[in-house]
Amino acid sequence: MATHEREITEPVDLCLDDGRLDPAAVGWSRRPLHRSAIRGWGRTKRWEYWCVTTPTHLVALTVSDLDYLALNSVHVLRFGADGPAREFERTAIVPGGLGVRLPDGIAGAPGCPPVRVGPERPVRGQVRIEISQAGGGTRLRARCVDPDRRPVEVDLLAELPHGHETLSVVVPWGERRFQYTSKHTARPASGTVRIGDEVLGFGDDAWAVLDHGRGRWPHRVAWNWGAASGRTDGHTVGLQFGGRWTRGTGSTENALCVDGRISKIGEELEWRYSPGDPLRPWTIRGGGPHEIELTFTPFHNRATRTDLGLLANRTDQCFGHYSGTVRTDEGERIAVDRLLGWAEDVRMRW
Repeated sequence: MATHEREITEPVDLCLDDGRLDPAAVGWSRRPLHRSAIRGWGRTKRWEYWCVTTPTHLVALTVSDLDYLALNSVHVLRFGADGPAREFERTAIVPGGLGVRLPDGIAGAPGCPPVRVGPERPVRGQVRIEISQAGGGTRLRARCVDPDRRPVEVDLLAELPHGHETLSVVVPWGERRFQYTSKHTARPASGTVRIGDEVLGFGDDAWAVLDHGRGRWPHRVAWNWGAASGRTDGHTVGLQFGGRWTRGTGSTENALCVDGRISKIGEELEWRYSPGDPLRPWTIRGGGPHEIELTFTPFHNRATRTDLGLLANRTDQCFGHYSGTVRTDEGERIAVDRLLGWAEDVRMRW
């Protein structure tokens, strides 16, 4: 079931010396191989987004450099059966991106420098985030205060088991506009999040997802992104799906990760949902021989509406469960039963 897309197996530069996309970089890989040094200023976007989930709570950390400003955030969502979902988000806006510098490679990966942004002891709207290599994975630490002025301390380890494959892909809009993304799913996680005197544990049922991005973007763009991780049908499964922003490029960011092995999906998928009511069920279908037949049932919408002049963002990131079936490269049919994750609809001007 090999995809038509070219698989990259050796290290490659993302850009030529003049900042244009290197044609040799277009393709996908099972581990990060792109050296993503990008020259120039103004349309370059860099970020690291981590989300670590459990059956009852999750935490997401974002460090982003958009050239003219940086956005760094901590998002905590609790959704156990003891009542309605509770969440808070603390976002620090850094004009000019002062003090926020992301490496060309994946922050916290071997051979890449760590990332540390924000003051060590944040107050009010400030955010401290640290991403570094630790043991067999990536250590994620963060501090902020919640809306009730309680101190928040995040200390998590996202493991990367030996041989665990990830999806890296270059999406080419043109020689001056392109995106390199590395998506990691189903990475085992552990640690704690402390909110005042309350401790949220992350144990055997905790999973980390990474969205690493480096690229030069058009001024306006819209996308869908869906991801999920967990155990189902006797397997450890990670789902990674994208939509809209890759159309017409010849590349997709669609893949399955089953027991640490990537099945790359070269076809665009069909997303059906109600933009006006995103908490209604979504369906994601297609994938040719991979036979993606999934229903996503949301239970919470993290709705974001931002207009900062240069930056405007309309995001509906819905958290919920995936159920249905998928098929691996080897032809094995996997039953997906209430796999926890998210699906989002984003429209961006930046």
